[in-house]
Amino acid sequence: MNERLDILKKARDRMIEDRDTHAKVLAAPFDRDNAERARNKFVELQTLIDALDRAISAEKPASA
Repeated sequence: MNERLDILKKARDRMIEDRDTHAKVLAAPFDRDNAERARNKFVELQTLIDALDRAISAEKPASA
C-alpha cells in the first residue's frame, strides 16, 4: 500500500473518531447550545470523511 493511501486512511479513521464524539452529544439529553455546535461539527466532519473516501477511491487504482 502506498504512503498516500495510508495517510488518507489514517486521517479518515481520526475524523470518524471525532465525528463519533459529536454524535454522542447529539444522542444525549437535549441542550440547545451543545446540540447546535455538535450538529455543525458532525456535518463538517461527515463532509470531510466523504471527501477522504473519494480521495481513497481515487488513490486505489493508482496503487494496484
